Amino acid sequence: MTMLRRRLMRASILAGLAAFGVPALAQAQPITGLYIGGGIGYNQLTSQHATVDALPGRFVQPTAPVSAGFKGGYGLIGSIGYGVGNGVRLEGEFNYRTNAQTGNIATSSTSGSTTTQATGSEAKYGFMGNVLFDIPINRRWVSPYIGAGFGYQLVNWNKFVFSASNIDYSSPTTVTTTGTIGQFAYQAIIGAAFPIDAVPGLSATVEYRYVGAAGNRNYSGTGYTQYVSNGKNNSTKVHVNADTNQTILVGFRYAFNPAGSVYAEPASPGSLAPYTAQAAVPAPAVVPARTYIVFFDFDRADLTPRARDIVAEAVRASPSVPHTRIEVSGNTDSSGGAAYNQRLSLARAEAVAAELQRWGVPRDIIDIHGYGDTRPLVPTGPNTREPQNRRVEIVYR
Repeated sequence: MTMLRRRLMRASILAGLAAFGVPALAQAQPITGLYIGGGIGYNQLTSQHATVDALPGRFVQPTAPVSAGFKGGYGLIGSIGYGVGNGVRLEGEFNYRTNAQTGNIATSSTSGSTTTQATGSEAKYGFMGNVLFDIPINRRWVSPYIGAGFGYQLVNWNKFVFSASNIDYSSPTTVTTTGTIGQFAYQAIIGAAFPIDAVPGLSATVEYRYVGAAGNRNYSGTGYTQYVSNGKNNSTKVHVNADTNQTILVGFRYAFNPAGSVYAEPASPGSLAPYTAQAAVPAPAVVPARTYIVFFDFDRADLTPRARDIVAEAVRASPSVPHTRIEVSGNTDSSGGAAYNQRLSLARAEAVAAELQRWGVPRDIIDIHGYGDTRPLVPTGPNTREPQNRRVEIVYR
C-alpha cells in the first residue's frame, strides 16, 4: 500500500504541474552517445615536502625535508565523452589546477624546527582518460555517477622561492626554482547530474575529484647562502615528493542524443479533443482489446516525440473504444540485469501514464505494470538489444 500511495502522489504532482502549464521534470537516465561537459571549482593542494641538495662546492649535506603549504586555488575541467550503454561512459578530459603558497614553510633538523617565508605557485595541467558509470536509482531529478581515470600531468613550479636557516649548514639559505616536469597521474570521481528540462540534453553537474601524482619530481634550482662568497648563485637540486589535489566542481553537461529530449512537445493538449470518459455500458460477449505500442531507445525511459504522438493517438481514439480500464505495461529487452530491467520497465510505464494524464486521462483508471524482460515481443537470447522489446503497451479494457 505504501508503494501504491507513493505512485499515486507522484502521478498527482505531475498532473498538477501539467494542469498549471509547468513542464514535468526530466527523466534522469544514463547517457548514450556523444556528450560534452565542463566545470569550475575549488582546488586544495596538499603540502609539498622537499629536500635540497647541498650547494656545489660547499662540502655539506642537505638537512631534513622542507614542507611548504598552499592556499586554496581553483580548477577547470573540460571533457568530451561517449555513452556506450548500460550506464558506462568513456571520457577524455583536459584539466588545469593552480595554487599559490601560503607564504610560510616549515623546516626541521636535529636542532629543531623553524618557520620561514616562501613565495611562488604550483600549476598542474594535462589530459586524463576516464571510465564512468551512471548509477541507476530510478529518480527523475538526479543521476549519480562514479568513475576513475589515468593520464599525464605537467607540474609547473613558477618562481618557487623559499628560505630556511637549515637548508644548508650556513645560514640563511634561499633556493629559487622554476620549471615544469611531467608525470603520470590518476584520479577518482564522484558526481551527480541534474537534468534541466527547459533544454533537452542539458544537465547541471556537481563533482568531487581526487587526483594523485604518480611519483617524485626533481627540479633544478638556484641557491644563495648569505655571507658565504662561494655559496652564491650556485645550481642545486630540489627533490619533491608526490602530492594530491582535491577538487570540488560545478558545471554543465550536454548530451547530443536526441532521445534525451523529454517533453519536446510535438503537440499540446489544446490541439486535440481531451480524453472522453466512457459510460458504463454492457460490453459485447467478445470485444477485442485495443492496443497501442510505444517504443523506447536503448536504456532510456523518456518519451521521444514519436512516442508522445502515439500516446496522443491513443487518447484521440478513446471515445470510440469501449473501456473501463487502461493497462500500461512496461517492458525491456534482455540486455542488463533482471533487477535493473524491472526498474527500467516500470519507469517506462510511469512515463507513459504521466503522458496520458497530461491529456486528461484520470489516474484512477490507469493500471501500471512493469514486466522487465519477461515478456519479449521478439524472442531473443540473453544480453540482446532488441528494439521491439523496449516498449510500453497501452491496452483499453
